[in-house]
Amino acid sequence: MISWLRLPRAQNSLRLPLFPLKTVLFPGGVLPLKVFEQRYLDMAAERFKAEQPFGICLLTEGEEIASAAKTPVVFAPIGTLAHTKSWDMPRLGILHLGVEGGQRFQVKAHQTLADGLIQAEVQLLAAESRPRITEAQEPMARLLELLISRIGEDRFGSERQFDDASWVSYRLAEILPLKASIKQNMLEVNDCEVRLRVLEQYLKREGLL
Repeated sequence: MISWLRLPRAQNSLRLPLFPLKTVLFPGGVLPLKVFEQRYLDMAAERFKAEQPFGICLLTEGEEIASAAKTPVVFAPIGTLAHTKSWDMPRLGILHLGVEGGQRFQVKAHQTLADGLIQAEVQLLAAESRPRITEAQEPMARLLELLISRIGEDRFGSERQFDDASWVSYRLAEILPLKASIKQNMLEVNDCEVRLRVLEQYLKREGLL
């Protein structure tokens, strides 16, 4: 993880349930979830009713699904608020959620409840600056536009900001086939210029730029 970066804190902190997953949710990203464990069904219903987000963190040790052994899980300390934008229950006990990434946060403390649900005290992180794409970064924005058209625009939110360096860097980080640990690093970097430079190196190495 990028431990040498000083992450800027927002003023407020909150208590919220966490959903550790083997994926990274970026600010502005759209993530479909299939929920069937009772602890998460109850959590999703409660948060949706209260119009409140839950938190998603990258699972680094353990499994997403609870085991009989109740092995503790380990997750990254930096995560993203998940706002529920759509839901559907095709059959009893199966819930499909569409969530969108909001503000990033840092977990300050957490506890595991009797049902296995993790409740955490988190500190919200200030959003990074959002400069305009430079002429040198323009090829990455155009590549992103092409990738979105091929992957399917329904996989992304309604927002399209190809002139926004932060938005472009987050979308490339979530689309590209990077290791989960690298995606987590991309989430923790609080400078889209740094993120774009790292992604540019990867794209050139892969012959995509």
